[in-house]
Amino acid sequence: MKVEFAADGVRLTGDLRTPEGTGPWPGLVLTGPFTGVRDQVTGLYAERLARRGYVTLSFDHRNWGESGGEPRGHEDPQGKLADLRAAVSLLRSRPEVDGDLIGAVGICLGAGYALRFAAFDPRVRAFAGIAGAYNNPYTMRSGMDYQAALAGFAGVLERQDRGGPVECLPAVAEEGEAAMPGDEPFAYYGTERGASASWRNAVTRAGLRELITMDNMMGADFLSPKPALIVHGVIDRFCPPEGAEEAFRRLDQPKRLVWVDAKQHIDLYDREPYVSQAVDATADFLAEHLRPGGSGA
Repeated sequence: MKVEFAADGVRLTGDLRTPEGTGPWPGLVLTGPFTGVRDQVTGLYAERLARRGYVTLSFDHRNWGESGGEPRGHEDPQGKLADLRAAVSLLRSRPEVDGDLIGAVGICLGAGYALRFAAFDPRVRAFAGIAGAYNNPYTMRSGMDYQAALAGFAGVLERQDRGGPVECLPAVAEEGEAAMPGDEPFAYYGTERGASASWRNAVTRAGLRELITMDNMMGADFLSPKPALIVHGVIDRFCPPEGAEEAFRRLDQPKRLVWVDAKQHIDLYDREPYVSQAVDATADFLAEHLRPGGSGA
């Protein structure tokens, strides 16, 4: 069922899926990869988890897909956290949902957002991250000329502040400049594999500054005593396993780390048996913790 709701006055569009049978059921809010829209990765996981007994809400964040917000294709970390807050408010208003049993599930970049959001919203009882990017400035700084990157983005923002157009670049490209360069991201977003009528191959340059300055990893330090699940591929060039290991190390109990024998980051977007393994791990973990009297806070 298509739904619309608002966050900070911005219209958001989502899909609400319910299990068969009679509720109320636990509710899950899902957030997904950088540039992703709801009929791609989050929609697939939302559908599969709904079959396992959860009301799921996948939605387009502000500035992306069918949701409102400007500039288009701009990564807005604080905005995304506000979107998640509003999504939980919607779930809790639905008669199909047990409002005391809400979980946050994130895939790729969304795992970092879901972790940070779940850590600071007491309405969320459990967290699950799949193929997660748990961004923090310390890690980003170690892999680039950080000050040069910041100077470049400062120039972009100054030109825009002076009335210039919003500067964009391709989200993916097999060759040449892109926010996510190379053959692997293109294999999903640039082909029929990830085709969506509402996905655009464009992101703002200023949005890349947000990616290298956000600290979503900090959520791991504050999530306790809520339960946490991390599912990750053993090989992942785009969201290295070391990031999942750091997040897991910084989490307190109860927590679980599940390794999947995937060889590419995008295997966990839509490939079998990897998606089924991730869904099974998530549904089983939440069945333990997202229930009346469970260990969630």
